Amino acid sequence: MLIVAVLALVVALAALAIAVSALRRGASTGGVAGGPAPLPEDVQGLRQEVAALRAEAGFALKHLAVVRYDAFGDMGGHLSWSLAVLDDDGNGVVLTSIHGRSEARTYAKSVSEWKSEQQLSPEEDEALGAARP
Repeated sequence: MLIVAVLALVVALAALAIAVSALRRGASTGGVAGGPAPLPEDVQGLRQEVAALRAEAGFALKHLAVVRYDAFGDMGGHLSWSLAVLDDDGNGVVLTSIHGRSEARTYAKSVSEWKSEQQLSPEEDEALGAARP
């Protein structure tokens, strides 16, 4: 009985090896018996479109950083904040909201090549530095 079980196991392993080999051959030839599947005719167009999308992604505002702080000594809770939003070249904006007891003020300062023409507060400068990759 043991011999029959061992023989059945050997036959099953051989069948499995043949099946895996056949699957690998089918995958490498693109599922076509005659060779690899031909590429679509518009591959060059697709490559150009991918290149254009990559170039546009550089202008996306994807570098972000927020710094929360207390703008006034008598206030707590870190309700004031500075937010830097920039693209790959360091162009974008730093937004700041200063929260006081009776009012809140919001400021926007433009940033070009990781520098601002307007003077930045230490918190805005920290947000700008944290957004830099």
